[in-house]
Amino acid sequence: MGSRRDFIKISALGAAGVAMAGGTYSILKNSNVFGQTDQPVNPGKYAKRFPTYCEVCFWKCAGWVYTDDEGKIQKIIGNEEDPHCNGRLCPRGTGGVGMYYDTDRLKTPLIRETENGKQIFREATWDEALDVVAKNMKKIAEKYGPESMALFYHGSPGHYLGHLMKAYGSGNKVAPSYAQCRGPREVGFAATFGGGVGSPEPTDIRDTKCLVLIGSHIGENMHNSQVQEMSDAIDKGATIITVDPRYSTAASKSKYWLPIKPSTDLALLMAWINVIINEQLYDKAYVEQYAFGFEQLKEHVKTMTPEWAYGITTIKPDVIRKTAWEMAKASPSVIVHPGRHVTWYGDDTQRSRAIAILNALLGSWGRRGGFYFKESASLPHYPHPPYPKYKWGWKETLNGKYKFAGLAVANAMIDASLPSPENKHQIHGWMVAGTNLPLTMPEKEKLKKAMDELDFLAVVDTMPMDITGYADVVLPECTYLERYDDIRVSPNREPNYALRMPASEPLYDTKPAWWIAKQLGHKLGLDEYFDYDDYKEVLDWQLQQVGSSLEEMEKIGFMKLDREGGGLYLRPGEPYEFNTNTGKIELYSTEFAAEGFDPMPVFTQHPEPPDGFYRLIYGRAPMHTFGRTANNPNLNDLMDENSVWINPKVARVWDFQHGQYIWLKNQDGIISSFPIKIRITERIRWDSVYMVHGFGHTNKKLTRSYGKGASDSQLITNVMIDPMMGGTGMRGNFVTLLTENQREEAKS
Repeated sequence: MGSRRDFIKISALGAAGVAMAGGTYSILKNSNVFGQTDQPVNPGKYAKRFPTYCEVCFWKCAGWVYTDDEGKIQKIIGNEEDPHCNGRLCPRGTGGVGMYYDTDRLKTPLIRETENGKQIFREATWDEALDVVAKNMKKIAEKYGPESMALFYHGSPGHYLGHLMKAYGSGNKVAPSYAQCRGPREVGFAATFGGGVGSPEPTDIRDTKCLVLIGSHIGENMHNSQVQEMSDAIDKGATIITVDPRYSTAASKSKYWLPIKPSTDLALLMAWINVIINEQLYDKAYVEQYAFGFEQLKEHVKTMTPEWAYGITTIKPDVIRKTAWEMAKASPSVIVHPGRHVTWYGDDTQRSRAIAILNALLGSWGRRGGFYFKESASLPHYPHPPYPKYKWGWKETLNGKYKFAGLAVANAMIDASLPSPENKHQIHGWMVAGTNLPLTMPEKEKLKKAMDELDFLAVVDTMPMDITGYADVVLPECTYLERYDDIRVSPNREPNYALRMPASEPLYDTKPAWWIAKQLGHKLGLDEYFDYDDYKEVLDWQLQQVGSSLEEMEKIGFMKLDREGGGLYLRPGEPYEFNTNTGKIELYSTEFAAEGFDPMPVFTQHPEPPDGFYRLIYGRAPMHTFGRTANNPNLNDLMDENSVWINPKVARVWDFQHGQYIWLKNQDGIISSFPIKIRITERIRWDSVYMVHGFGHTNKKLTRSYGKGASDSQLITNVMIDPMMGGTGMRGNFVTLLTENQREEAKS
């Protein structure tokens, strides 16, 4: 039986589009996009520069975009004043030019229609496409209430479209990065210290004496300033301890590499806590002044010895003790890194809690070389009428679950889009902006069913990602190099502002998200919420309220401010109240206990691979961000496909050769759509395989990345939900190895 909303592959360009694409490709091919000098290489090559901040990842490094005397973008370099990058961009940041020149970009609005019984996309004007979106949003509001429309987003578009949704009457705005990535650490650290970690993380790596990476791959995730600070810390003699089943880039720079058995990290953390307490290695003055629940914690971990952990983790007791001593010796200038992507096994909030507790015992929170007190700049909101009151919101979509969810939960929002007796508040329409849900979300079949149940689905994106194939309307957003966006006010050691302005007029028939939101607001009768003609007016008004102006920021790009919220660190003995129930750092969580959850972390055994299967581990590459950059011509040149890491012992059993292509089949019988190349290496445990995330794209219009490598997301069908905040644990999947494509055999 066919789906009411079939997947449609974005159709080929018209003649005009092809001509334009060819011209821009030739420009890219001959340009020095990776140059790092401000001095002209050729006459007129770097005629002008424009301030920006990067959109390729959430670090948002400030930079300068250089154009030639014909106005063509040539290169991007970092802004030396910006502490996010210190003037140096990572490969993704400099490769952002490729996003602009990518010939596969979305180029014109598209509307789904049925022609001769087949669903197709037809090219449309902006007015036509926005009319369809507004018409359907009105129908949903009239039939079900505006709350039944939800926004899924990632990155800058979320602010403008979120403002539109609130004015329309819905507060259902959800970023998958919360439940699929960082949410558990925010809840775990907030339960301990009274506040989450946030982005960028306030880790004082430049002054640390000991850095512990447990599931954090600095050097491959390319969180820019952290990579730079880690390099500086190594040069100054800092001890690096890396816990990872894989010999990662960070592990290669470490004094200790602990190749832990996957799914047992919490046991190691509790054993470290046991050693720190029982050998009285903790920061006694700090714990006595600031912590609550020490005696309960001491009793709780008394049997969680290194010997106990050895039988679980395969890490020898003497190594556990030695690494605990290294941390204590460096205290308080020690960081047990909280990580970023922490949704692993379903008990992820408690694992993050253990990391937070360990940092607390070592006295690192609010201390030099540990975690500093970050500070953000602020800007006044541009005036608009109060938003209408919602009858219900994202919390109601949880149906009483996930008591500690601090933000909307993407998987719960998808569940709420399916008809069910449990769903008293159903979602009937989606707008999706800048997030490729088929590659982002686990449980692909549930996602497809939810999209098929929707009355309407609109997608705003720069590229023909998989999600666009399910849309009723596709709205092409211009890239970050072609638009104004909100002033960046991300926290750091000192508050600061960074400006993004266009270095070029948008290519093709693409528009910025602020313009899309404003035009939809007009068609929905919400003009009073968009009382400006150009977003420059908003930025200039905001900046003038704080003594600057858009004209000034266009010249300098970045502005550092004085701190107003106190010092970077706690002074010795300084009184300090934490935002917890007790006003202390809670080693014993009163908040968790009150809701019936373990007040201190408890290790539970997780399922292990069946015979002939291996745990699927996935990660990052320094030149790519999720699946967003696999088609970028600059970054695709650096890495055009992923490979599967296999231990030599396993390769011998299977009689595999290095470079051979195989298919992966998971525990539920799902087979990768495309083959993946084998990398035989001692750098991975025998019970696991590893692959970089973001490959195996199925849309043929992504001409550089289509069919290249395999998709780990496709193989993640066993999801372990964190009962505390709804995070999707995705590391409980196992794969076996196929030399034949059984997908094709099944079809025949």
